[in-house]
Amino acid sequence: MKKFLFFALLVGATSAFADDAKNEWHNTTLSEETIKHIQHAQYNYKQCVIEEMQKEGYAKIDSRNATGAIIKRCEAVLSGMRQVYLDAGVPEIIADRHMKKMRIDTTRRVLKQLMFAEAARVAAGQK
Repeated sequence: MKKFLFFALLVGATSAFADDAKNEWHNTTLSEETIKHIQHAQYNYKQCVIEEMQKEGYAKIDSRNATGAIIKRCEAVLSGMRQVYLDAGVPEIIADRHMKKMRIDTTRRVLKQLMFAEAARVAAGQK
């Protein structure tokens, strides 16, 4: 009886850790043209963020709020990159993970730069 119970638990545990086929990367390759489109979309997103950061209005508000506003303003540009991934046949979950990682990395860099600028203004007595 114990052997049967152990076997049943083993089979149940194995099936619980099975991979979901639609979320698995199936060794597809991206063409050079697709990679160039992705790189161009990344460049456009970073340019959008840089242009937004240079606007004067963001210097007058809290750096966290400014960062959120900048990232939201450039979200439409980032969605263009997601569409390039989907057109290339990359699974949605992989594309979404890359978009999330890029958004988080960019948010951290923007927040860091805005906090440095705010600290410099405070140190200079301009606030």
